[in-house]
Amino acid sequence: MKQDAHPKYHAVVFQDLSSDFSFLTRSTMSAKETVKWEDGNEYPLIKVDISSHSHPFYTGKQKTLDVGGRVDKFRQRLAAAGKKS
Repeated sequence: MKQDAHPKYHAVVFQDLSSDFSFLTRSTMSAKETVKWEDGNEYPLIKVDISSHSHPFYTGKQKTLDVGGRVDKFRQRLAAAGKKS
């Protein structure tokens, strides 16, 4: 069998930045940052903007999360396009 054909599959912690929720799972992703988990071990930390803990589909709550001003940029482009017509 060919060696090193598959990526390394290991335990990592995902942290939802919008709700400060973290969970330990297995993934092929790697990170430079680590975090000490409840079991006392250190794991790579992957930060995400949204997870099942904060996503409107899973929570049933609609909330607008504007990361990096994307909504404002869209509205400005929309307004500029409307003036040209």
